[in-house]
Amino acid sequence: MGKRGGFVLNGGLLRIRESLHNIKRSEQNAAHYILANPDEVIRLSIKELAERSESSQAAIIRMCKSIGVDGFQELKIRIAGDLQSSTAQDEYKEILPDADMYTLIESVSLNNILSLRETIKILDTEAVEKAIGELFRATRIDFYGVGASQLVAQDAQHKFLRINKMCTAHSDSHLQLTSAVTLTAGDVAVGISNSGETSQIITTMKQARKSGAVTIGITKYGTNSLAECVDLHLTTFSTEADERSAATSSRIAQLNVIDILFRGVAAKNYDVSAAYLRQTRKAVREQYK
Repeated sequence: MGKRGGFVLNGGLLRIRESLHNIKRSEQNAAHYILANPDEVIRLSIKELAERSESSQAAIIRMCKSIGVDGFQELKIRIAGDLQSSTAQDEYKEILPDADMYTLIESVSLNNILSLRETIKILDTEAVEKAIGELFRATRIDFYGVGASQLVAQDAQHKFLRINKMCTAHSDSHLQLTSAVTLTAGDVAVGISNSGETSQIITTMKQARKSGAVTIGITKYGTNSLAECVDLHLTTFSTEADERSAATSSRIAQLNVIDILFRGVAAKNYDVSAAYLRQTRKAVREQYK
C-alpha cells in the first residue's frame, strides 16, 4: 500500500508540520487534529475528519491542495507510509554544551541523516525530472548562493564543469547579478537558499528569469519568496532549530539535491560524461600527484 516507483508514498505528516505557518486559519483545526491523531485519521472519511476536527470538508480539501497532495485519499496514504516507516530516530537531536563525545558524534550524524530521509519524502520527482532535463539542455548554468548555500553552489560548479557543462558560481553578489543579466533563453539559473528569503538571491533570480533563462530554486519545504519567483521549485528538509546549528543539516540536504541533479544530467549522456570524468580526474592526478 502507498508505493510509487518502488518507494513508500509518505511525507504527509511532514508536509502538514512544515506548512502550519502558511495554511489558512480555517484549515488549522484539521491540520492539528491530523498531527495529534495520525493513526485514527487514516481510517476516517473526509466527512468524519471534518466532524471530529470541527472543520469542514472544503477546508480539508483546501489544506490538501496547500500542502501539495492531490486529495484526502493521497494524504491518508502518505500518513500511513509515515507510520509504517517511522522510527525512534525520526526526531531532531538537540546538541547540548556538556554532551560527551559519543553523544556529539551521534547527534550531528543523526540530524544529517534525518534531513536526507525527510527530504526524500517531500522532494517532487516530477520537478526533479524537469530540472534535470533543463540542466542537460542548458547552454550555460549559473549557480547562486550566499553563505553556506554559496559553498553548495561552488560544489555544483565543480561537479558540472567536470562533465563539460559551462557554469559559474560567483560568490560576489554584484557578479551574480551581472551574470544573471547576461543569461539568455537556453540558459539555466539555480538559486540556493534554505529560507528562500535571501534578498540577493531573490533579486538575482528575478533578473535571470527576466533575461529569459529557466530558473530553479532549491529551498526548504513550504511557501517562500524564492519558490514563488522560479519556474521549478526543489524542496529540502532541515532539522535546524536555531542559530546554534550553523546551517549544517540544510547544507547536507542541499548538497544531496545537487548530487541528484548532477547524476541525472550525467546519466542522460553517460558515455560522454564518463569520458569527461576520466579525463578531468587524470589531469588532476597527473598535475598534483
